[in-house]
Amino acid sequence: MGLAVVIAAIIGTLGYQSVSSSATSFGDVLRGDHRGALGEADGLVPDGASVFDDKTPAVANLDPALLGVLRQAATDAADDGVEFYVTSGWRSPEYQEQLLREAVSDYGSDEEAARWVATPETSAHVSGAAVDIGPSDAAAWLSEHGSGYGLCQIYSNEPWHYELRPEAIDHGCPPRYADPTRDPRMQQ
Repeated sequence: MGLAVVIAAIIGTLGYQSVSSSATSFGDVLRGDHRGALGEADGLVPDGASVFDDKTPAVANLDPALLGVLRQAATDAADDGVEFYVTSGWRSPEYQEQLLREAVSDYGSDEEAARWVATPETSAHVSGAAVDIGPSDAAAWLSEHGSGYGLCQIYSNEPWHYELRPEAIDHGCPPRYADPTRDPRMQQ
């Protein structure tokens, strides 16, 4: 039994690392070594963090309603052989600001960076109202089944980013914004 658990953990880690290695450039920023003095207390997510990991602030500091339905969806997805990992969840304002600075550097302008990273004042991650889910099969499972839990993909360019929209259970998810620059909440 113990050996089976160790083997499963190794396989899970290798599978997650292979997904991580094919991440987009912004995903690389989230997992990269650009972390400065920030750590898990600011919302950095250790590789392989589960939606059930109450010791990781990026998970534990999510809005309780979002976390509850996310855990229910993850439990149901596991029945289909799909495992959810949190690639980003709650973030401190300092971490969000760092991600924004890095995105400006990576993308070359404030305007292009805004397509991928919100300001600390407008980010749903800072308030704990957004979660990024990986790997791609988990995001695909949520794309197909998420509305039944009130979990909706908000941006067409971010298939990993989900927010809670309880009305979606009865009415389906609202139309997606092309990217965060089209979201009125980002215009504050």
